[in-house]
Amino acid sequence: MGGIGKTTLARVAYTQMLPHFEGKCFLADIREVSNKHGLVSLQKQLLSQIVPDECLNLFNVHEGNTIISRRLSSKKVLVVLDDVNSVQHLKCLVGRRDWFNLGSRIIVTTRDEQLLQSYRIDDVYKPTTLNANDAHRLFNLKVFDSDTVLKDDFIELSKHVVHYAGGLPLALEVLGFLYGRDLTHWRSAIERLKRDSNKEILDRLRISFDGLEGTEKNIFLDIACFFKGEKKDLVIKVLDGCEFFPDIGIDVLIKKSLIKVSDDNQYLRMHALLQEMERKFVEEKCVDETGKRCRLWKERDVHYVLTKNTLIFVLLMVIRESSKMLNLNADTFSKMKKLRLLKVLCLSNCDDLKYISNELRLLDWTRYPLRYLPSSFQPDNIVVLLLTYSHIKQLWKGNRPLCKLKMINLKGSRNLIKTPGFTTAPKLEVLILEGCTRLVDVHPSIGVRKSLKLLNLRGCRSLKSLPTKIGMESLETLILSGCSSLVRFSEIDGKMECLKTLDLSGCYRVENLPENLQQVEFLEELDLSGTAITEPPSFIFQLKNLKILSYNGYKGPSSNGNNFINIPASLTRLSKLDSLKLSNGNMRTLGEADIHSYISGLSSLRYLHVEGNNFITIPLALTQLSELKLLALSNCMKLNSLPELPTGIEDVWLDDCSSLEVVASPSKVCNLVDSVAIKAFNCFKLAENINALTLLRKHIKAFANSRKMFDIIMPGSEIPEWFSQQKCDFFIKIPLRINLQEDSEWIGVACCCIFVNNDASRDVGFIDCGALMHGRNPRQIERRGWLVGKRFNKPIMKDHIFLRYWLRDKLYPFKYGGCETNNLRTRDCLDHKYDGLHVFFNGHSLKVKKCGVRIVCEKDLEEIKELQCHITQSSPNFEHIHQHSAHNDGSVGSTSDIKQKRDISEEAEEEGLQPKLMQRFFNFIMGQSGKKH
Repeated sequence: MGGIGKTTLARVAYTQMLPHFEGKCFLADIREVSNKHGLVSLQKQLLSQIVPDECLNLFNVHEGNTIISRRLSSKKVLVVLDDVNSVQHLKCLVGRRDWFNLGSRIIVTTRDEQLLQSYRIDDVYKPTTLNANDAHRLFNLKVFDSDTVLKDDFIELSKHVVHYAGGLPLALEVLGFLYGRDLTHWRSAIERLKRDSNKEILDRLRISFDGLEGTEKNIFLDIACFFKGEKKDLVIKVLDGCEFFPDIGIDVLIKKSLIKVSDDNQYLRMHALLQEMERKFVEEKCVDETGKRCRLWKERDVHYVLTKNTLIFVLLMVIRESSKMLNLNADTFSKMKKLRLLKVLCLSNCDDLKYISNELRLLDWTRYPLRYLPSSFQPDNIVVLLLTYSHIKQLWKGNRPLCKLKMINLKGSRNLIKTPGFTTAPKLEVLILEGCTRLVDVHPSIGVRKSLKLLNLRGCRSLKSLPTKIGMESLETLILSGCSSLVRFSEIDGKMECLKTLDLSGCYRVENLPENLQQVEFLEELDLSGTAITEPPSFIFQLKNLKILSYNGYKGPSSNGNNFINIPASLTRLSKLDSLKLSNGNMRTLGEADIHSYISGLSSLRYLHVEGNNFITIPLALTQLSELKLLALSNCMKLNSLPELPTGIEDVWLDDCSSLEVVASPSKVCNLVDSVAIKAFNCFKLAENINALTLLRKHIKAFANSRKMFDIIMPGSEIPEWFSQQKCDFFIKIPLRINLQEDSEWIGVACCCIFVNNDASRDVGFIDCGALMHGRNPRQIERRGWLVGKRFNKPIMKDHIFLRYWLRDKLYPFKYGGCETNNLRTRDCLDHKYDGLHVFFNGHSLKVKKCGVRIVCEKDLEEIKELQCHITQSSPNFEHIHQHSAHNDGSVGSTSDIKQKRDISEEAEEEGLQPKLMQRFFNFIMGQSGKKH
């Protein structure tokens, strides 16, 4: 990507490394110089800088190669090749490794990562855009001659400009033209940027686009105008239908840093300025005649051409969400013969539609208003058909050629009564009919679709039958959840070796599974919750690869589901089982008399959900499940005690265990877990016998030296006075002395809040806790919360306490004092005399009444008494928390020092820890100094 600072970084590294080399050369703008003057001129420049005293005459590239390799092979040289865009540049200037002496360094900047890979460059460094904090500092240097001091009137305006730049150093540099201008000029410039981007910035970015092949340009334009933020797999399907060869094309764009893929490799990303550059390119093609543009996405342009009926050459059109109703007539799309991508996201009204283009590859029309697609529509080219929440009753009558069709999504189309036949859709991979509540059956041809990977019929409550046999050999996921009228599951024809997920939850008329389901030997997830299958199928132990099994009962009018009194023996033979859900049943114990050997077969189990059962106690043999991370016991109303838990457990859910009185001390060998939680909403008897502070002390003594975060939620109306820093608010801020990081006496930070449910009608709410470190190395401490509400537990009718403890390593993860050597923050260390800790609690449908915090030393644990806690005001003595902490007045900061809670995460991102590009790049270069170039 242009303008990200590659040349600047290379120049800084070159300047700092010069003293270590015998010869040096910085060849700038190689792409431009080569185009204008040829490669020989670059070879002459290289030699003249490294051996300036020799008079060398070059007449062709081959002669230059010979002289370079002969003259430089005995020297330790530093060479920077800036803006390389062809392998020939590398071949003619730095050739082979034996052209240079041991210890030489060759630095290459390019916009094309593939070029470096094809030439087998040793190491590749990828610069990133600046984070918000660093972007503000760079911009301030350009326009105010200071990286920190801003005039009050310019603060908000600067935020608009920096947001526009998106962390791109080039944009921040160019926008420095605001230097010395008054507020009126600033406001005018910002308004202009909203409508028309800066030409100098876009021209620099345009260079990468101009170097693309025609097909790659089309892919890039489609993504910029249509597919930014969309799923990569969906985009590939559509563009493949356009014969753009997207697998290689998208890879080229990624290697040239023109687009990115999200961390999970699912979504396509693009810098906002690159998107603006491409859209500007489209608009410039037809400045005066909007209807002749090939791609339309702006609301005003789309509405203009639709009302004027002037759209002739358009290939792609997006009609975005709007508060206005889109009124269409029968001939709206009649002139768009070449339209290949159409997306309608707003509410639309239409009595009839005579025509849509037969060239369409993607039709994405949310709430499509008609019962049928136009009778003239021939879907020969359609690849993806998305008509979610539409009024469709039937797509079309009779069979239509569907040779390119790969995906149909009619989710929420409640009028759909019939699906088309699928015999003419050999490439169909995805069929989503979720929530089509009037659908009675699916065309039997779906059962033999060899390419189908996903079939989702969730919530099709009128669906009575499936094909008698299914043999979809590529099927990976089959979802029938909530198909309450379905009485029989299909026979399996063949092995269906790709099937990984089968969800029958809520199919309460289905009484059994076919015996030949055991042929699906690679099944990993099976959900039989709420079915009429009361006992595990006899063959279930043969599903050796099963990882997730859900067999929850259903507490409702029909009370369907399991009738187990313990874990069935056949399930304990599933050695790969990772998650087991047996909630809402009648279990009184987990196994038979010889429980140690009985339960030990579940050797891989990490998540055990047994909520809503009739346990009185949990057997000690549970410790045999050494991999267990979560034990969910919520709504076990008869449970009165909890034993010592397995050695690796992280979370215990005890919500609404109204009889619970005793929780054993944590196992002292459980020292490898990153976080631990005890969640006990509405456990009032437990709160009468033990308080949260006592549980905290037991936890710290058990896990004193491990990296842990510990949560406790249970009934409680007062913050213990042990928390000497308290505040009647959702946040609290305390100062930390600068040498606290080097102090070995403190072990962690404890904080807590009192909260209550202020909206019991909500299905979902949450309570979470986080912290921000201010000062030398600003960053967000781990933030995590808990869901509450009717969907998860009974209403929280009384006050509860949420206590969280962080080990000291969460605040200071670095093993050495002072500033990080990996970051250019030396001046920060001089400017800030102390760090600050800002702890906050957020509640959605919950009210946080007050909170407290304390820096914890080992000796402080002795002060914890199991006595009734009472309210105290914020203590003015911060020394009481820690004798080495700074600012003995104990100031917790005023409201003006804190952002509102909705801005807290944004503040963390802006102040987040991100090393400066120059220092990071220099460390990267010097870190390779032990290697030959």
